[in-house]
Amino acid sequence: MKKIPGLLVALFLLVAPVFATETRPNILWFIVDDMSANFSSYGEKLIETPHVDRLAREGTRFSRAYTTAPVCSPCRSALITGMYQTTIGAHQHRSGRGTEKIVLPEGVVPVPAIFQQAGYFTCIGDGLPDAARAAKGKNAKKAGGEGGGERGKTDYNFEWDPKIYQSHDWAGRKAGQPFFMQVQLAGGKLRGGNDTTAQAFAARTKAALGAATDPEKVTLPPYYPRDPVLLRDWAAYLDAVRMTDRHVGDVIARLEREGILDQTLVIFTTDHGISHARGKQFLYDEGTHVPFVVRGPGIAQGQVRDDFVELIDLAPISLAAAGVPVPAAMQGRNVFAAGYQARAEAFAARDRCDETVERMRSVRDGTWLYIRNYYPARPALQPNAYKDGKSIVQTLRALHAAKALDPLAEKLLFSPTRPAEELYAWTTDRWQVNNLSGDPAHRAALEKLRARLDRWVIETKDQRAESDAMYDSDMKVYVGDGNRKGKAAGSTVTEQNIAQMKAWAREGK
Repeated sequence: MKKIPGLLVALFLLVAPVFATETRPNILWFIVDDMSANFSSYGEKLIETPHVDRLAREGTRFSRAYTTAPVCSPCRSALITGMYQTTIGAHQHRSGRGTEKIVLPEGVVPVPAIFQQAGYFTCIGDGLPDAARAAKGKNAKKAGGEGGGERGKTDYNFEWDPKIYQSHDWAGRKAGQPFFMQVQLAGGKLRGGNDTTAQAFAARTKAALGAATDPEKVTLPPYYPRDPVLLRDWAAYLDAVRMTDRHVGDVIARLEREGILDQTLVIFTTDHGISHARGKQFLYDEGTHVPFVVRGPGIAQGQVRDDFVELIDLAPISLAAAGVPVPAAMQGRNVFAAGYQARAEAFAARDRCDETVERMRSVRDGTWLYIRNYYPARPALQPNAYKDGKSIVQTLRALHAAKALDPLAEKLLFSPTRPAEELYAWTTDRWQVNNLSGDPAHRAALEKLRARLDRWVIETKDQRAESDAMYDSDMKVYVGDGNRKGKAAGSTVTEQNIAQMKAWAREGK
């Protein structure tokens, strides 16, 4: 990776605070957990999302936006640095949390630190004024993700200084000082992880919005059965989209009341797709395709762009809008720059998620999605305590055991092995169900994208698998005495999964 000389960084940080602040826009990001592009401006028919739709109508909507990692911490480590998580060594989910630490490469600086040195007030929270938050009482944290004055979700896998955030809200800034605000919302997590919480959330939505989404009207991807548990979960997920949209509206209304909406660059996106069996943690569209809407000074209104944008582009877009130099080493791109050359491809990577060892890489162009599986001898749905604790996955596993799933679901969800390579005509095969990697008619496309991914791995210095020492260090956080809740060592689901991972590694799987 190209490094920024330390002297240049020091000089920039020295002069940045003297930039004029009065004319620079505020920067506000909406970052939402576990949510795909299920907004009416993106074609969702069952619900309405007027506030995100307003941002799209008054700004620019990207139809082909993708996360670089379909799970929280690697994605957030990437977007806050403008770097691929695989380049900076932050690609294993919830890594660096034990005795073994991850330190950013020289010249890579978290975006809030750059904004702060440039004179911006940096904050992260739910975007609601304290009085409004207090009025929501005990439900504030659930509604906004960060209630009671708490700072918002970070979840970075590298060592960082909490002082890069000065507050949970921009209200504490100096007169005339621009702010960089991240509004962190719980999104898809609002519905909880089981059927009981999904039904409770439906009742809460009905009380708040007048009606809840009817599970019987839900359209599921073709590989999920129309089981009542899955239908209720998806309906609750769509209600989480509606509640998220309402929160967005509350923040927009606040910006308007304070007279600063038109002086604020607003970017709405999510960290990755819906948390589901083939969504979150996987490189299909269900896990990687996200909404991405930009509104503010200098942004075209009502425009829809079909070129690729990656979440690491958040950083350079925002820095450039603020007149702050974009570090030369940053891999994200300012897609609004004069003379910008659109991306020809979009890349994504999935690695270890909690205790479950995994490695996948993908590249897509305007026609094809190519996925490489580095552990093809392992099952499609590896054991994972987080996912296996969800009612939807438990239901799918029960139906599989009862031989009650159709052939497509069995093939895509419960195959005991998987192909080393996958190739999908993603623009027509919406859910990526027809793997064409073995079709001689598409061999040229397969070889082209295979070679392109090989180059990307080398060009971006993909750090690949983690060491045994790092894995063991991180697993102590999951299986320490405090996480066993009275159970004997080695008895928890997580510990059993760790043992399985190590056994498969010994077997060369």
